[in-house]
Amino acid sequence: MSEYSALIEWNVSGPDFRRGQYSREHTWTFDGGVIVPASPSPHIVPTPWSNPANVDPEEAFVAAIASCHMLTWLFLAAKQGFDVRSYRDDARGIMAKGDNGVPWVSAVTLSPQIQYGAKAPSATELEQLHHQAHEQCFIANSVKTIITVRATHAPA
Repeated sequence: MSEYSALIEWNVSGPDFRRGQYSREHTWTFDGGVIVPASPSPHIVPTPWSNPANVDPEEAFVAAIASCHMLTWLFLAAKQGFDVRSYRDDARGIMAKGDNGVPWVSAVTLSPQIQYGAKAPSATELEQLHHQAHEQCFIANSVKTIITVRATHAPA
């Protein structure tokens, strides 16, 4: 099977590391050379020790789930001969406290809006496509988070 990697780099910046007064900004470098500025969510670590302009791990988790679902769905839709023109998903994740008291991303809701050309799936076919995409998505198969797809059917 495949192996994936990311280089995570951080250097101290701030007046007092041992008192928690340091920046948590860091970078994620991927094998293709893309460097993503990262930081904890300002909901978790307040500014100036976080940077709300950077991607946080929770956002990246939601994006990975949504992206994997989309890519799997597009593959299945193409295989079935549907004419897909665009796909947009305003995905949302919810953080909750677990039974052990530790917060976790407990639910992700995908809300794809899909535009079609000449051939669009029926409502039943669309539901089946999303079900199959969820079943076959590598990321969805890797997490315990509840993932809900709320797709709207917009025929051509």
